[in-house]
Amino acid sequence: MLRERNIIYFTPFYFKNGSAPQNKFFVVLKINDCIVLASLPTSKDHVPVEHFIEDGCVELAHANFNCFIISPQTKITECEKCFEVFTFIYGHLIDDFTIQEIKAQYQLEGINYHVFGKMREDIYKDLISCLKNSNSVKIKYLKML
Repeated sequence: MLRERNIIYFTPFYFKNGSAPQNKFFVVLKINDCIVLASLPTSKDHVPVEHFIEDGCVELAHANFNCFIISPQTKITECEKCFEVFTFIYGHLIDDFTIQEIKAQYQLEGINYHVFGKMREDIYKDLISCLKNSNSVKIKYLKML
């Protein structure tokens, strides 16, 4: 389950901040020792209208804003699956999780989670490049990327 480029769907995902659990996608960006660096993609669009694009990186350095956009037409996985709606990965929202915690909370594939697929390598490289070149990503995460 925890492999770089994997897109996992948790049913439900338990948030660190105590927010109500909900079904959620989880993109594994990097794994370093016992830490997983990941993004929780969202359908919430906070991209300024004048900077919206169908697919790819939006970097607004002057506003400390970074977002990677994936359209519903984009075949995101190697097995050619798409997200159902426009999906946004915000640089300031990537986070780290311990492998031990994830494995303890989500033990049963098919019940607690399922692997949606492995992100296509070209999209993954574009995503990592987008995040690495952003001032909105925390320095400790830039080092992992």
